[in-house]
Parts: sequence; C-alpha cells; structure tokens
Amino acid sequence: MGDSLTIAGREFHSRLILGSGKYESFELMKRSLEVSGTEMVTVAVRRVNLTDKSKESLLDFIDPAKYHILPNTAGCYSAEEAIRTAMLAREALDNNWIKLEVLGDERTLFPDNQGLLEATTVLVKEGFIVLPYLNDDLIVARRLVDAGAAAVMPLAAPIGSGLGIQNFTTLRILREEIREVPLIVDAGVGTASDATLAMELGVDGILMNTGIAGARDAVAMAQAMNYAVKAGRLAYEAGRIQKKLYASASSPVTGTIE
Repeated sequence: MGDSLTIAGREFHSRLILGSGKYESFELMKRSLEVSGTEMVTVAVRRVNLTDKSKESLLDFIDPAKYHILPNTAGCYSAEEAIRTAMLAREALDNNWIKLEVLGDERTLFPDNQGLLEATTVLVKEGFIVLPYLNDDLIVARRLVDAGAAAVMPLAAPIGSGLGIQNFTTLRILREEIREVPLIVDAGVGTASDATLAMELGVDGILMNTGIAGARDAVAMAQAMNYAVKAGRLAYEAGRIQKKLYASASSPVTGTIE
C-alpha cells in the first residue's frame, strides 16, 4: 500500500501493534503474531522473566529480528514505580522504548493522568522514547506531547473490555488537534469491525491484546485484525461519501444513453 507508521523516526509498515499477554500458550502467541502482520509487540516487564536465563521466557518466542519489542509498565500504580520499571527494562533489554502505563484505579484500570505526565517528563529527560497510555483527554494529550511523548495512546474503552469504540466524538477531536505525534488507539477493541471503525476515524494505529488473545480462535482473529486495520486505513485515505438523510440515485437521470 506504500503506507507506513513512523514513531520517533522509526518506520513500521504495519499499523497494528500487539500485546503478548493472555494467550493460552507461547506457541499460540507466536502464530498469532505471525499472521497479524505486526512489527511491534508490547511486553509487560513486571510479568516477564528477565534474569533467570535457564527458564523458558516469553521473549524466547518473539524474534527481535522480526519484531520491535516495546516494553511496558503494566501494573504500575505510581509514577515512581513506572519509572523504576522502565529503567529495569532498559537495563535488561537494551531498549529505550517504553509503553508507559500509570494506573489510577484497580477496577477500571483507568490511567492516573498526573502520574502519567510526571513519569513521561522524567523518562523523556532520561532518554526514553515514551508512548503513554491515557484517557481520551485532549488537555492531557497536549501536555504529554509538550513533555516529549513520541506518541499518545488514548483508550477507546476500558482495557480488556472488548466494548469497541465508545468515544467517537473525543477520538475525532483528538485526531483533529493532535498532529505532532502519532495517535494510536489503545484498549477496548473486541473484533475486526472495531479496528476498522477506529482506523476510519484517521488514527495512526491500533494497539490491542485481549481482542486477539481471548478470541475462540486467536490466530484467525489476528489475521482478521490485520485485514481490518488495512481496510480502515485505506477507507480513511479514500474519503467516504457525505451522509445524506434521503436517497440519491446511483444512476444519472439526465442525459442520453448512447
């Protein structure tokens, strides 16, 4: 398609980013990544064995020659905790990219905006490429961009809910206002149509995990998401027709037929 996603100067030919958790097995995750077409995979630092090389690890099933590994700070509930986790990831993986999560509530897993901004500011100064997960809040998104975030990743619905896009209006506003860095929908996508609708809004990419890992057939769903993201992006670039209340004939009613 000749279309790519660029984050912090790095080009990705897929606009689909996948998580690595919740799969029934590492082998199932590996097959799902392969058919999804993704080039970037998030890994929860706090849930991965980074020290004992004698034991099987999630990272054994993610080929760094094929996928850019994006460590994340899932499970962190303070800026300090998230910063420490990011530092550990950089030391262990020799990787200065971080998907930044600072959660504020255990039930909803909604972000703590103040902590998120604080951690972003510190980590950017420490040389990290920071991709923060945030509420669909324009003001917070602007502040994160000003703090040096390499992308902003608003939720479409609560993490793992599979509810699909619940906030079309705010995502449209974010798309209109945030142009300096990529806008990536993170959380809430449940099926292929959700991914297509998000991409048709003009977002630059989608990050998902549960929608694939929790599907009855994860590999088939990964392939569906691959097609859905491409279709949604292509439809956005093509430009949909204007919506009208009444019918409009698809064949001309004037002129002559030769």
